[in-house]
Amino acid sequence: MLQDSVKELDAQSDWLQSYISSSDKQQQLYKRTLFVVVISQIFGGAGLAAGVTVGALLAQDMLGTDSVAGIPTALFTLGSAGAALLVGRLSQRFGRRTGLAVGFLAGGIGAIGVVISALMNSILLLFISLFIYGAGTATNLQARYAGTDLANSTQRAKAVSMAMVFTTFGAVAGPNLVGVMGEVAKSIGIPALAGPFILAAVAYILAGLVLFILLRPDPFIVAKAISDTQRTTSSKLFIEENTINKRGIFAGATIMVLTQFVMMAIMTMTPIHMGHHGHGLSEVGLVIALHVGAMFLPSLVTGYLVDKIGRTAMAIASAVTLLASGSLASMGSADSMEVLITALVLLGLGWNFGLISGTTIIVDATSPATRAKTQGSVDVLIALSGALGGGLSGVVVAHFSYAALSIAGAVLSLLLIPVVIWAINNQSKV
Repeated sequence: MLQDSVKELDAQSDWLQSYISSSDKQQQLYKRTLFVVVISQIFGGAGLAAGVTVGALLAQDMLGTDSVAGIPTALFTLGSAGAALLVGRLSQRFGRRTGLAVGFLAGGIGAIGVVISALMNSILLLFISLFIYGAGTATNLQARYAGTDLANSTQRAKAVSMAMVFTTFGAVAGPNLVGVMGEVAKSIGIPALAGPFILAAVAYILAGLVLFILLRPDPFIVAKAISDTQRTTSSKLFIEENTINKRGIFAGATIMVLTQFVMMAIMTMTPIHMGHHGHGLSEVGLVIALHVGAMFLPSLVTGYLVDKIGRTAMAIASAVTLLASGSLASMGSADSMEVLITALVLLGLGWNFGLISGTTIIVDATSPATRAKTQGSVDVLIALSGALGGGLSGVVVAHFSYAALSIAGAVLSLLLIPVVIWAINNQSKV
């Protein structure tokens, strides 16, 4: 695969100039890229959701204890963090097509490994496979950047939001097929809980193939060529802008890391909090379903607002929304479904505002010379902050309370405001 990409780079010199000199061709490729990314994200969302839904149950079933229920999530996260770095480096060197295809195919191989481990009843293979499966999670997130490579400054947030919205379709379909895939697995002699990983394997591999086959020309390679040309003609201006944008990188990363931390911390403990106050599984499922919907479904509107009224305004809106969520979760009645639903919907919406505005700021603040590598490094931090938020949430609730956790999240979210105000002083695009 890597050799094919290198050959493609050599062959591109004859036609690449046509994209550099034609804004119309750049926009055509931008629209085509969005279409390809959308198709891959539908598959990728299904691959992510199908496996995550039953990962803990499979580990619990194979080991016969509840104490390992958190291990699959930890392995997904660690695998996702490592893969984010790898996919970013591959994308920087060989283009989005290769980086994203390798990431999704690795996730598919991990899912196949999970199925084999269930057949062999091998815990070691299960844990290794779950780690590799996490590559699909990282790639699913990094695919949101592909549509931004050729987007102008008024299209970038829209490009991010398109990828996020269509991930939702796959993410909704995946869990709904768990029962069906369980029956399919049993019919061919595979444990039922491994069935969703069959779907995950097929979905991730299809997502990788869609990108590898259809993402031609590679938008990142074209964007780099355009940037190189601009740098040659006005190198002084390029260097000055690149130096100023370091604040933007810090701001965008901080926004996404903090929103991920707060969202994961409160979301992780909400089902347990509800259980302690007599809510059943159906009620828990409803709250979490609405929360996940709020994380992704408003993306098109959010993308429009980020492009229209600005990155700074929406980052501040993220902080205010998370503040409202944490305050309501801490002070509202735990017996009230209306309060819980509102708090968790606001939590998802605040995360949505933060991820799309932060992602767009990162794109604004980087040049193609280092963009993919920087994006991969930022996504590592996002993955680790989510794991830390989820892990610490249980400790905080055990020693204090769910209300204390929610208040802490609300206060922490306010740090976003001085960060973006500090950054805007030196970056007009934010």
